[in-house]
Amino acid sequence: MTTDRPIRPSLGEILDSMGEAGARINDIDASEAGAGNISVYMGWDTEVRRRFPITEEITLPLPAPHLVGGTLLVTGSGRRLRQIIEDPEACVGAVKVHEDGLSATMYSSPRRLFENLTSEFNSHLGVHDDQVGRRGINFHAVVHAQPPNLTFLSHIPAYQDEAYLNRHILRWEPESIVAVSQGVRVLPFLVPGSAEMMAANVDGLQDREITLWGKHGVMARSDLSVLRAVDRIEYAETGAKYEYMNLAAGGVAEGLSQEEISSVARAFNIDSPWA
Repeated sequence: MTTDRPIRPSLGEILDSMGEAGARINDIDASEAGAGNISVYMGWDTEVRRRFPITEEITLPLPAPHLVGGTLLVTGSGRRLRQIIEDPEACVGAVKVHEDGLSATMYSSPRRLFENLTSEFNSHLGVHDDQVGRRGINFHAVVHAQPPNLTFLSHIPAYQDEAYLNRHILRWEPESIVAVSQGVRVLPFLVPGSAEMMAANVDGLQDREITLWGKHGVMARSDLSVLRAVDRIEYAETGAKYEYMNLAAGGVAEGLSQEEISSVARAFNIDSPWA
């Protein structure tokens, strides 16, 4: 079976994919200014010093015992996702996790335009460590973005109910039940970058591939590619856009019926709680 990435993509290929992902997130208006962040875990030995020759020792925001020996590529705080594609070295740092799982060496470029890694590095690190530890994968991508329609719906009390939100955003396109088959995990509002946000997000992504951070944005993951994580955001955001359009039109559209959604799931052999 083929996938959309090599088994071990090169550093250049991953940086290119981070750039493409950042550009697409920008295209759907999900990363105003410096909002949003991307990280990728590589569980094999990767030479990063040719592109990131400057080193510094850092303390990780939480223990990451399952990432020991691996490398993470992480966007810098305040960097615009749309600019990664132009100069990834200016926007991204490489983090090699030490044997203690508590510290790391961060590699960066002389063109580095950020002081620190993203303020939500703890959520990225926690999700990577949890997924690698439980599933034994050697590649994992995480993307945080702020898509406007999903974020808007999370401000409406009815859509803060997980079942209600999924029933309403998965009913607008037949592809949705295939692309986001497990649906979206809905979290309450939590302070960005906080330990509480990190813990809730790690838990939410254990059996889902996208979480909606109440009144804030989303985080999606993929063990295939960065762009696959972005695809999940795009499908969920498109469903939310249709839902917003229907609200604005007075709720006149019916969307796919439950039986129609179930028929698509059966045709594509999709096991989904929403089918």
